[in-house]
Amino acid sequence: MADYSLYYFPTPNGKKISMMMEEIGQDYDLKWIHIGKNMQFSDEFVKVNPNSKIPAIVDHTRDDMAIFESGAILEYLAEKHDPKLAGGEEIEQRYKVKEWLHWQIAGFGPMLGQNNFFHLYSKVDDPIGKERYLKESLRLFGVLDKQLSENKYICGDELTIADIACYWWSYSPSLSDEIKDKFEGFENVKRWQDLISTRNSVAKVNAIEMPSFD
Repeated sequence: MADYSLYYFPTPNGKKISMMMEEIGQDYDLKWIHIGKNMQFSDEFVKVNPNSKIPAIVDHTRDDMAIFESGAILEYLAEKHDPKLAGGEEIEQRYKVKEWLHWQIAGFGPMLGQNNFFHLYSKVDDPIGKERYLKESLRLFGVLDKQLSENKYICGDELTIADIACYWWSYSPSLSDEIKDKFEGFENVKRWQDLISTRNSVAKVNAIEMPSFD
C-alpha cells in the first residue's frame, strides 16, 4: 500500500494535489471519485470528507489521518515533506505564500469557477452573471499578472504551493470559446504557465488516464 490515498477527479483542485504528490516524490493510490456520477456523496467518501468535495487524502503513515480542502492538503504535505514549498524558515516568506494560497482559495478559483459556469454550463443565458464573473476573473488575472511581472514565480524565485494552487485554475478560461481571447493579453501569466508546464510533475499529472466508470 502506498503511504497516501488521494481521492481524485481531474478538476483544477484535484490536479493541485496530484502535482504536489509528484513534486514531493510521494507514492499515492488514486481513489477515483466521479463527481458527474455523484460518487462524492457515497458513505465511503463522506467518512473522509463530510463536505463531499474532492480532493481529499488519507495519510496511512499516521493512523489513516484524513485531510480535506485542497489548501489544507497542500500546507500539510509541504510541512511534512518539503517546507520550502510553503515558504521555508523565514516567517515573512511563509506568510507571503499563505497570502497567495488563500487568494487562490478565496477568490481566483471560485470566481473562475463561476465564470465557467455562466459561460459553459448554465442552462439559462444570464448576461448579468456572465458580465459579473467575467469582469472579476479579468481583474484577478490582472492581479496575478502584476505579481508575476515582479517575480519568476508567484512568491519569488522558487516554486511554492501558491503556484501549484493557481496553475491549474489559470487555464480555466480557455475552456470557453466565447471568452478565451479576452485572457490572452496577460503576458506574465503566460510566461509563468510556460515555465511551470515544463516540470515533470505536470507531465505526470497530464498523463493520468481516467478509468471507465460504466
